[in-house]
Amino acid sequence: MRDAFIEELTDIAAEDPNLILITGDLGFGVFDDFSKNFPNQFLNVGVAEQNMTMVAAGMAMEGKKVFTYSIGNFPTLRCLEQIRNDICYHDLNVTIVSIGGGFSYGQLGMSHHATEDLSIMRALPNLLVTAPSSILEVKRLTQELYESSCPSYLRLDKSHAKGPKKASSIQLGKALKIREGKDLTIISCGGILHEAIKAADLLEKEGFDLRILSMHTIKPLDHYSIDEAVKETGGIITLEENNILGGLGSAVAEYCLTSNQIPNFFHRIGIKDEYSSVVGDQNFLRDYYKLGSFEIVRAIKSLLQK
Repeated sequence: MRDAFIEELTDIAAEDPNLILITGDLGFGVFDDFSKNFPNQFLNVGVAEQNMTMVAAGMAMEGKKVFTYSIGNFPTLRCLEQIRNDICYHDLNVTIVSIGGGFSYGQLGMSHHATEDLSIMRALPNLLVTAPSSILEVKRLTQELYESSCPSYLRLDKSHAKGPKKASSIQLGKALKIREGKDLTIISCGGILHEAIKAADLLEKEGFDLRILSMHTIKPLDHYSIDEAVKETGGIITLEENNILGGLGSAVAEYCLTSNQIPNFFHRIGIKDEYSSVVGDQNFLRDYYKLGSFEIVRAIKSLLQK
């Protein structure tokens, strides 16, 4: 996902000298070509993410389209006050990019597990929140966030799912239907969508017909696709590599309740309300915290049997 992001941003920078990329002393190797080809559009502020965010806000006030970049929680939770007060409050054209969503940096421990960011960033007024699942989604959403004039958050994974064949089918604020189905709908975001696809493949062999939606835009949420899922399938399961409180599952549940679009059943799969103190790679931690395909299969079977 990281490589897809910088490839798309490089193409945009070649056409727009107002685009600025700011990094917090990260991206070495990945940003070499960008910094060499566009030295006036690249800035490394060092290990100072709060300053990075304030610099981005100042540049945006002068008409620049700014992308900030760092890993895990560093460009988000470490500088939350600056995002809130400087960027979102002033409704500035800054896109905050975090590489390492969920357990992407699982071996580095809890400080590098980005497992609350979707919940927290979603709560900030004016902020678009995105978590693409596939390489094409990364490319398309990077372009659309650049074209947008409001503050935004782009959460990137080290993993990715199989996505659509054409980028033209991807639209900011509109869920992407990965597969049709009538028994229930799995709504997911980020690379963990791959686990939903694996689960659906396993259950298809047992006669279950599952719809899968990639809800790459968490804010604003695609209400129409949720309405369709409620009316056309038996129920909804949400899947996210984020704390179960306040993220994708909460967003979908809030909409269903307040709009009176109540599915026959509703279940959230995510990280329980706890810190992930275990260390391991992304796949190991997904299984450990019961986010993997076999846990999804178990949960779906239990719900459908009831």
